[in-house]
Order: sequence, then structure tokens, then C-alpha cells
Amino acid sequence: MESNTSILEFYILPFFFNTESKLYIFNIVFFFLIYCIGILINLTIIAVICLDIHLHTPMYIFLCNLSVIDIFYTTTIVPKLLHILLSQNNTISFTECFIQIYIFYLVNSNEAMVILTMAYDRYVAICHPLDYHRILNKKNCILLITVTWISGSLNSSLFTSSILKIIFCSSLSIHQFFCDPKALFNISCGGTKMFYIMMCADLIIFGLSPTVCNLMSYIKIIRVILRIKSKEGRRKAFSTCSSHLTVMVCSHCAVLPDLSPIVSGQTGCQLAAQLICLLIVTHLMVMEAGPGCQAQHQSTLIAKLTSRVKHS
Repeated sequence: MESNTSILEFYILPFFFNTESKLYIFNIVFFFLIYCIGILINLTIIAVICLDIHLHTPMYIFLCNLSVIDIFYTTTIVPKLLHILLSQNNTISFTECFIQIYIFYLVNSNEAMVILTMAYDRYVAICHPLDYHRILNKKNCILLITVTWISGSLNSSLFTSSILKIIFCSSLSIHQFFCDPKALFNISCGGTKMFYIMMCADLIIFGLSPTVCNLMSYIKIIRVILRIKSKEGRRKAFSTCSSHLTVMVCSHCAVLPDLSPIVSGQTGCQLAAQLICLLIVTHLMVMEAGPGCQAQHQSTLIAKLTSRVKHS
């Protein structure tokens, strides 16, 4: 049994760490490509939204925030994983481990809240269209984003503090490809009461509560849409939120496993699927139908951005 003050490092043991496996090189290339593609897509989204004043609307401000979250998410996990695979040095320092946990739960909490604010945006747009610009003005959008990051930071700080109270056994090997708190729980020998309480609180505050609020928003949205007499009107109204509805389902499927109080930990395959799911979510967000957002218009902006880079 070891106290946290005497621990210098943990050992990350990914499910594909066997260097003799034929899939070893494939996994390195796969995660490298996933990371590069994700960063490129999200930076492009951020640049396009920032450069085009017509996209400075609540939905795209929230989308930009989601892209920032996705960059943090992948950068927290993948670079360290690639370093472990390439160097075959599977140690991670105590400090690195807890920084990774802090950022991981920060972005997980933030993503749940951003999806909630986007559902609220669709609710106001469909159910209260005349008050849309008054309710979701620039000041309120900035306030919502600020509250999202502050609440996520506070939650992550409390969660990480609860892990610091855990007493670890002699084995410090984590069968995961990052510092998963549930994997740390599995090698603990005591001091886990506060950790379990925080896991349950996370499930309620950042898991179940946003899900219930999202469902309530869409129940009201669907009721309003069904009252529209014109078939074309119903189709247009539904098209403005159908992409986000798909995104919401995918996002909750990706985030809720991490907020679950079940402490058995995810397998490597499950987390790999989650990384891919989050990238798919980002792709879907680009397709979100909003006023003035046409594929041709975005292509023109990307071309302008590329031209600026070439001449710089």
C-alpha cells in the first residue's frame, strides 16, 4: 500500500501495447491520423466561423466552443499515447496523470453543457422565434459559455481532488491508454468514498440532468412543429434542429460512459470507439442547418483562408 506522496509515476498498459503484434504499427498510424484529422477539421471550423461575420450567431458560437473542446479532448490523450507507443516507455508521472484527468473531465463536463445550450438555442429558435435575438444576444451567449467553462472547471477540480485522496496498492499499472480514473480505482486499496460520491454527482449534474433538459426541449419543439399546418413549413422547421438532435444522441452515447458511477473502467476498444464518435459528432455539427450557412459559402471562405496562408 502506497500513499500518494510517495508515488512518482504510473504505468500505462494499452490493450495494443504488444510490440510484436501485427496491429502495433497500424495502431500508431491510426491514432496519429485520427488526431491530425480532428485537429485540422476543428481548426478549420474555428477559422471559418471567426472570419465570416455572417456566422457570428449563437449556434455557430456554440459550435466554435465545441471545436475548442474537441481539440482539448484529443490533445489530452493522443499525443501522450503516441509517445508511449513510439518510445515504448509506458510510464506517466504522477503530475502528468492528474493533469490529464483534470482536462479530460473538464472537457467532458463542458461538452455535455454545450450540447445543452445548443438544444436551448434550437428551442428558442422554434418555440419563441420573435424573441430569439433578445434572449440569445451576444452578451447572453458569452455568459452561457463562461458559465459552462467555470462549472466544468469547478467540477473537474473537485473530481481530481477526490482522486488525490485514494490510497493505491503496490501495483501501479493502469490497463488503459490514458489515466482513466476508473482504472485508478481498480488499483486502489482505500480512500475511495469521496471519489464514488463525485462519480454519482457527475452522473446526475452532467449526465442525467442535461439529458432530461434536452429531451424536454425537443418534446416542446416537436409539439410546436406538429402544429404547423404547412407540410413544407414543418419540414423546414424540423431541418433546423434534426442535425443537432442526431449530434445530441451521439454525444450522450460518447460522454455518459465516462460519467457512469460503475467503476469497472472502460476497455481500450470502448475508448477508441469514443474518440471516433466524438470526431463524428464534430462532422455532424458542421452540417447543422442555420441561416446563411451553405456548403458553397463555407467552401469559398476556406479557399480565402488557404489563399491567405499561401501569401503570408
